[in-house]
Amino acid sequence: MSEKKSEHLQGNENKLEGRNSVLEAYRSGRTIDRIYILKDCTDGPVQNILREAKKANSIIDFLSRDKLDRISDYGKHQGVIAIAAAYSYGTVEDMFALAAKRNEPPFLFLLDGVEDPHNLGAVIRTANLAGAHGVIIPKRRAAGLTGIAAKASAGALHYTPVAKVTNLSVTMDELKDRGIWFVCADMNGDMMYGQNLTGPIGLVIGNEGSGVSRLVKEKCDYSAAIPMKGDIDSLNVSVAAGVLAYEIVRQREQK
Repeated sequence: MSEKKSEHLQGNENKLEGRNSVLEAYRSGRTIDRIYILKDCTDGPVQNILREAKKANSIIDFLSRDKLDRISDYGKHQGVIAIAAAYSYGTVEDMFALAAKRNEPPFLFLLDGVEDPHNLGAVIRTANLAGAHGVIIPKRRAAGLTGIAAKASAGALHYTPVAKVTNLSVTMDELKDRGIWFVCADMNGDMMYGQNLTGPIGLVIGNEGSGVSRLVKEKCDYSAAIPMKGDIDSLNVSVAAGVLAYEIVRQREQK
C-alpha cells in the first residue's frame, strides 16, 4: 500500500503558536495531539506548558530554533507550537458501549501507523458506513484528528469514536482478553473469501508504505489478502480497508 505522505505542518488550521495561546488551549480542555518546544528552553512559562502537555499525554518534541521557525506560520511562536485535534478522541470503552447498544459483536478498525490524514479520514468514513464501532490509532508515527482528517471523514467523526492509544500491541492483548480476534491486511496472507470473518473482530490496516508492522502482525490471528488482478500490486489504504470491511459485513449479514 505504497503512497506518499501528504500532511504538512505549514498552514495547518489547528496549529497554535505562542505561549499564552498554547497554555490557554490546555487549560480550556482542548485536545492537543503534539507540541513542539524550543530545545533547552527552561523558563517558567515553558515549564508550565510542559506540565500541561504531560498531563494531557501530548507528544512532545524538542526542536532547534531553525526548525521551529520553519514550522511557524507567523514567526512569533515564542518557542512553542502546538497541533490541536479538530475533534476530541473517544475511548475503547465508547466502542464497546456502542456495540452493546446495537446488540452487535464488536467490530473495530486498528490502524498501524497510517500517516496521511486524508487516508485516516477516509478510513473513519468507511468504518462508519460499514457499521464498525470505532477506530483505534497509535499515539506516535500516525496521523491524528486534524482538520484534514475531519474533512475527509465527511462527518463520520460525529458518530464513530476514534481512540488514541500509547501502544497498539498492548491494546490488542487487552482486547483479546475481551474476546476480540484480529485479522490484518497482508498481500501475502490467505485469500479473504476463505476466512471466517464473523464474530467480535478487529481489522488491522498498516502503514501506507510498509504495511502492518512485524510486532502488530504477530498479534493477529489471521492475515487476509485481497485478490489483485491488475499490473500493480497495491491498493490505497482506505480502499483496502473498505474491501476487507465489506467482506466482514457480507459474512455478518449471511450468518
